[in-house]
Amino acid sequence: MTENTATLSSLESLLDSRISCRAYEDRQVPREVINEILRLAQKTPSWCNTQPWQVAITEGDGTERFRAGLGAYVMANPQESDFEFPREYQGVYKSRRFDCAMALYSSVGIEHGDRAGSGAQTMKNFELFGAPHVAIITTDEALGTYGAVDCGLYVNSFLLAAQSLGVATIPQAALAGCSKFIHEHFGIDDTRKVVCAISFGYADTDHPVNGFRTDREDVDNVVQWMSN
Repeated sequence: MTENTATLSSLESLLDSRISCRAYEDRQVPREVINEILRLAQKTPSWCNTQPWQVAITEGDGTERFRAGLGAYVMANPQESDFEFPREYQGVYKSRRFDCAMALYSSVGIEHGDRAGSGAQTMKNFELFGAPHVAIITTDEALGTYGAVDCGLYVNSFLLAAQSLGVATIPQAALAGCSKFIHEHFGIDDTRKVVCAISFGYADTDHPVNGFRTDREDVDNVVQWMSN
């Protein structure tokens, strides 16, 4: 196997094995492992090397305090995000979203039309799916959309770095709908915008919710070639 082939194989293995983990073991990720994830993620490219991301991370009692406060906030307040959420899902985006939801619900025995069951599953977002840690990703508001794009690259680097170290993750836009609470809880200045969160820890591999997988569109359906 050539060096390039080995590198490609390693990258593909990480991409194939990473999932959005929705059930975790009750144990902390050592600080040195988290620092290694952060060190690797810091290599992310950004426009003009601005590196707009800032990260707030919880552990131990800090996670439990955040989890409890977040749950109480969600029950008493409407969603309010720093970035506008999708206006609507249409066409293929709507069908992909629906298929993903149905696969998730099926994995935990929630039948189509079970509003109580799907609502309870949605609330697990705000329980961090039981994860022992959460990372809050913010960007400088003056950098606008492209600052958020750079943060998206950082999030992907974080996910793959974590996967390479045996740490499971789930990126969560849902928590961005609680941006007011997050700003207050972490003391985040108004000049920064909450992009998303990443809950992470060691996967509960026996839980059925971690057994379902989503499909990816065929490359030919997302690429336009211009040859002349």
